[in-house]
Amino acid sequence: MNYHDSITIEGGKRGGKPCVRGMRITVYDVLSYLASGMTHDEVRADFPYLTESDIRACLAYAADREKQTVVCTLNDKRDQLP
Repeated sequence: MNYHDSITIEGGKRGGKPCVRGMRITVYDVLSYLASGMTHDEVRADFPYLTESDIRACLAYAADREKQTVVCTLNDKRDQLP
């Protein structure tokens, strides 16, 4: 899914966090509701201006961000045995 038209980032809105279609609801908000156990239908019932496509865009955005995550480890000499 191409989320680029649905997820917007504006410096003066919600601290520059990614939002849905320029509104004040963030990707984090939507993901939090889903993670708490709400269904897509329940989220849309509470926020009728959100569409199924908006919710899927949030999921696609999160998946893309996760794919881009890089983990670096430090080689701490204190952890090595003599």
